[in-house]
Order: sequence, then structure tokens, then C-alpha cells
Amino acid sequence: MVSYLTRIVGLERLDLAEDVVQDSLCRALETWSMHGLPDNPSAWLMRVARNRAIDLLRRDKQFRYFAPELVHLFKLREELPVETPSFGQEIRDDELRMMFSCCHPQLSTEVQVTLILKTLCGFSVAEIAHALLAGEDSIEKRLGRARKLFRLSGTSVEISNAPEMAGRIEAVYQAIYLLFNEGYHGSRSEQTVREDLCFEAIRLALLLAEHPEAATPRTHALLALLFFHAARLPGRVDDDGGLVQLEMQDRSKWDAELIARGFHFLGRSAMGTELSEYHLEAAIASVHCAAPAYEATDWDRILELYDVLYRSRPSPVVALNRAVAVGKARGPEEGLAELGRIPDPAKLRDYPFYPAAQGEFHLLAGRPVEAGKYFEEAIRLTASPSARSFFERKLKTCRQSAAGSN
Repeated sequence: MVSYLTRIVGLERLDLAEDVVQDSLCRALETWSMHGLPDNPSAWLMRVARNRAIDLLRRDKQFRYFAPELVHLFKLREELPVETPSFGQEIRDDELRMMFSCCHPQLSTEVQVTLILKTLCGFSVAEIAHALLAGEDSIEKRLGRARKLFRLSGTSVEISNAPEMAGRIEAVYQAIYLLFNEGYHGSRSEQTVREDLCFEAIRLALLLAEHPEAATPRTHALLALLFFHAARLPGRVDDDGGLVQLEMQDRSKWDAELIARGFHFLGRSAMGTELSEYHLEAAIASVHCAAPAYEATDWDRILELYDVLYRSRPSPVVALNRAVAVGKARGPEEGLAELGRIPDPAKLRDYPFYPAAQGEFHLLAGRPVEAGKYFEEAIRLTASPSARSFFERKLKTCRQSAAGSN
């Protein structure tokens, strides 16, 4: 709805579009509770939002500046009913246009990603802050800078402009990746996973893949990665909503159709010479999905892929994941040694999965007391209720093991 209205009223009036959407949703809550759902709720919302935007523009003291938009709005009302199939395609184009418009070259990548997460994906400021590891005040300032730029420039990207799309697509990828990641890990939610966020990320990625200029091997690699991870969602949660460790997951619950779609897009991503981080992450995920059982996982292959990934993107989190792969392939002592060799470990001091990995390897090496100390640290660091519950169960295991050995 925001994307559609912004195309009509102009990107410089993004605030107006967001206000109109909120007003329309509030009106729906009031009207539907009394009269029931309309036959086509989406069409109802679009029509109310469109008419509300017209009313606001007509009342504006600077009406003369808005006359061209009003003419266009009335034309849409008369010639393009919201129930028509062409309207659905137009909405998809509007969303794609909005994704790229958010990635204005005068905005930093961080601000671009923030704006996409807020405007297109419906993230709260708190969710964006956690996803981007930033303070809420910082996120508010980023959004303020973006809106100020749009008020001054009012520029919108036409999705037929291939060079401009190519210059902005990296921020689009990052936003989709972060959106899925937030749903997959449920960082602040009481839910262990938020499938709605995961499948919204897939929907946006598919939107990219449907456009000729964005249907690149990199886009297909990102889609493969998302499908592989989404396929495993049913196995990540137990009947009580708790997080289930990979080696304990019931693989019969994994979605075979989503895995097949993952391999389909992985194959399409190979149609070129590019090897992006999304190709490598998707390949790692494919090894997990291809293994019929945890014991059959090809950890040597996963380690090889992490070696390549770390060379192309030497981040602390990639180094941590690579160290875990070392431990799985070569034993817990080798894993601990690799964790100790991570460059600049201070960057992981607030990352709960760093002490959790240390605790896991100490536990596998037969040192439950030492392992318990690391799980206590992981509990202290995590903001996720589901992760905290998981680490508490691991800590309980450590204590029981220590008591048994005494």
C-alpha cells in the first residue's frame, strides 16, 4: 500500500503515504468489526487508501502543486479498478520500484537497508535496531535523514532503468537477507521463528527474480539460500516451541518441495561466472539439505566452502561459523583451537553464539563444568527468549553431566 501510494503522491511525500495507510487500517478495524469482512479485503484497503490520499491532497493549502497528481489519481480511480488482474501486476511493480527507490545513492547502505526494512517489510524501529546491531535512536535518525532527502529530491527509480537498478541492488539484497534472518532466529520475539518474516523475504526475492533486469545469478543464489533455510523451519521447533539443535531435528519434517525449489534456483545461479557470498552460503545450506541424516553430513565439504567464503568475506561471524565447521569435521579440540584463532574476537563479545560454540565443544570434549561457564555467558548475552531457553537447557545438561561424573 505504501509503495502504491508513493508512486502516485511522490516519494517526497512518503510520510503522507504512511499516514494514509495507517488511517486506512484503523478504518478497516472499525468498519469490518461492525459490517464483517468485504468480499475483497485487499481491494477495499487499496480503494480507501487511494481515496483518503486524494482527500488529503485536495485539502492541502498548496493544492496547485498537487493538481497533476490529483488528475492521475482520478484517472486511476476511473480507468483501473483495483479488482483487475493488471492492478495486481502494477502493485508488484510498485513494490519493486519502491525497493530500488529506497536505495538512493546519496544515502549510505545502512540507511538504505533501514528504509527498506521499515517501509516495505513492516519492521518496527526496535526490530531494525536489533537486526542491524544499532541503537533505536540511531535508527530513528537514519529514517529521518532518508525522509528529508526524499522531501528535497522526490526522485523515484523507474524499474526499466537497468544501470540505476544495478547500482542499488546490493542494498536490496542485504535488506531481504536481514529480513529472513530476523524471522529465522526470532531475535526479540517470544516465537522461536517468525515464518511470516521468512516468507515475506522470499516473496520480495521472487519479485526481483521476476524482473528481467534483476533476474541475475546473484538473485537466484539468494533465493536458493532462502528456500533451503525455509525448508528446515518445521524441524527447528519442538512441540513446546523450543529451539531444536540441528543434530536432533526430525528431517522428515523438512519441506521437500522447498528443498527442491532451493536446488532449482541453485542450478540457475550457476549460469554465469559470478561467485558471490550468496552462492557460497546457498551451497553450504544445500549440503545440509542433501544429507539424509545428521551423521551423513559432509562436513569436509562444508569446511571447504567456508574457507572460500572467509577469503571473500573475512567477517568475525563467518570466522565463527568456519570454526564450528572445523570442530564438526575434525573434533571438538580442533574446533576450540580454531575459535581461539578468530581475528579480533572483541567484535564477538556481545554475540551469544560465540560463547555457546565454546561451551558446545567443551561439553563434547568431556569438560561439562567449563562448558557450563560459557553457556552462562551465552544466556547473559542473548535477547531472544527461545535462544535463552535453549542455552538454559544446555546449561542444565552440563550440570547434570558434572554431577554424574562426581
